[in-house]
Amino acid sequence: MEAVKRKVKNRWLILLSAIGIHISIGSVYAFSVITEPVKTIFNVDASTIKWAFQITILVMGFSAALLGPWVSKIGPRKSTLIAGVCYGLGFLGSGLAIYLNQLVLFFLCYGLIAGIGLGIGYITPVSVLVKWFPDRRGLAVGLVIMAFGFSSLIFGPLMQYLFETVGAPNAFFILGSIYAVLILLSATYIENPPNHVLNKGDDRSGHEESAMQTKNYSVNEVLRSKKFYYIWLMMFINIACGIAIISEASQISQLKLGYTPMQAAGVVGLIGAFNGLGRLFWSAFSDHFGRPITFTIFFILEVVAFYFLAKIGSEFLFLGMMMLIITVYGGAFATLPAFLSDLFGTKHVGTILGMVLISKGFAGLVGPTIYDYVMEKTASLDDTLMVFSVLFLVALTLSIAMILSIKKSSKVKLV
Repeated sequence: MEAVKRKVKNRWLILLSAIGIHISIGSVYAFSVITEPVKTIFNVDASTIKWAFQITILVMGFSAALLGPWVSKIGPRKSTLIAGVCYGLGFLGSGLAIYLNQLVLFFLCYGLIAGIGLGIGYITPVSVLVKWFPDRRGLAVGLVIMAFGFSSLIFGPLMQYLFETVGAPNAFFILGSIYAVLILLSATYIENPPNHVLNKGDDRSGHEESAMQTKNYSVNEVLRSKKFYYIWLMMFINIACGIAIISEASQISQLKLGYTPMQAAGVVGLIGAFNGLGRLFWSAFSDHFGRPITFTIFFILEVVAFYFLAKIGSEFLFLGMMMLIITVYGGAFATLPAFLSDLFGTKHVGTILGMVLISKGFAGLVGPTIYDYVMEKTASLDDTLMVFSVLFLVALTLSIAMILSIKKSSKVKLV
């Protein structure tokens, strides 16, 4: 028995490994820094280049959903290795595509190959952590998904620096190498906990006790549940609106505030910081107040923030309102895995999370497309953001319906 205990890995190092994975793949949120230099090289407009980002998000969602059962079968170490190879190759191939001036190859590498790595790399650490941290589920997942949000704080300015100093192809070669090394190193330690083994000091008492008592629903049972579809639609709206802002963050900063590209890259970095902090803050908030109430608060804030954002004349207030939007956007991702575990149990959480992330795939296409279409038709940032504010009214209605549904079953803590 003593020998078995010595073999149990330190769950905090497992968490650190998960952070290494997410801080690498989270660099996808710095795409707005990539847009300007790459569109110039390919001599196309920004909306064309943005399709690479949209394809990446779409592939992420479908790869997370379709490969979820396979990821569970082969285990976190092998799936993380595959994620690292795909994500790294996606960036290295993108650099080659730029060097050869092949736009289709760029879409294939950044969109498809990196997107597969992104999807596998996203669900693997999350499904591992909800098992290692049954007592601190929200905190653990919040920390690792915070790293995903923080990534653009690190890599946004680094990307801009590399584009300006070594050129776009070499920038992608360097970035791809960094991401591959970080993810592959993380793969050497990450694994699922042994059955019925918890680290010393675990405490299952407290507000998450009800979640610990939730049965493990099968995937078929989940697909027959109204709650799954409420969550799917709420995440779709949150992602579509949030990703539209993130993908245009650099351009909006230059348009609205008159920033230079480097200053705008700083805003992208700031978005990464608030994206990460929001994920940590809201996951901890949801541990205390309950996930259903937290989602309702998200959408109340978003309705107001999107309505007033373009109307604000003050630089400080404009940036503050934008950062509020980003904290809520990130907070939804941080609370989602724990919410799914509360509702459906932990056994199939990776697969269920992957199915919900299909919403991210579609939203990654729909959100930026709505933004581009309305901006082209109206030439008004105010009108464009008004559309997103109305969409959040729909999300708010869904969140209230979710609360009423949960009240009936009384299986998940509301407050």
